[in-house]
Amino acid sequence: MIDISSIIQGYAHGNFLMADDNNVLAWYSSDQRTLIPLDEGFRYPKSLQRVLNKNHFSVAINRDFLGVCQGCANRETTWISEELIDIYLELNRTGWAYSFETWQNDQLAGGILGIVIRGAFIGESMFFNIPDASKVAMVKLVEHLRKQQFVLLDAQMQNPHLERFGSYIIDNRQYMKLLAKALDTQCHFDI
Repeated sequence: MIDISSIIQGYAHGNFLMADDNNVLAWYSSDQRTLIPLDEGFRYPKSLQRVLNKNHFSVAINRDFLGVCQGCANRETTWISEELIDIYLELNRTGWAYSFETWQNDQLAGGILGIVIRGAFIGESMFFNIPDASKVAMVKLVEHLRKQQFVLLDAQMQNPHLERFGSYIIDNRQYMKLLAKALDTQCHFDI
């Protein structure tokens, strides 16, 4: 049986779940965290603005949660095991995990998987089936979180893709302070 309360407490204390190379699930923490800014520090390439202007993608929340989980796990090396997908599904069923998706017609184009605790969106992973779909999802997710007055968009680990959006690294002490502020802020994720 999945203990939802303990899992949410783990995330609320700054930890995150990952499976190792042997698919053994464990809690991890980090001395540094990567955040996506929800203020004017958020940016994206000008070429992406042209894609956004064409409106090739629509967005949805939880239209295909399992599909987003599977898309995020479908890579050569993954930390998203079958057990973790089962946990995400239960977190989704109980209102803690969400998929923010991009669609092209009736095809799931890409998406972002995250845990939502009050004013914090803790991004677990993202993927795309169609070029630019995950980038559009990121821009639209930031717009949505701003509208809903979220405090924190945690991307966990830095990479060159996230740097293009203005991501930045903070130490664990700063992260815990910001996380506490987010947990004191009541927000609703659904549209």
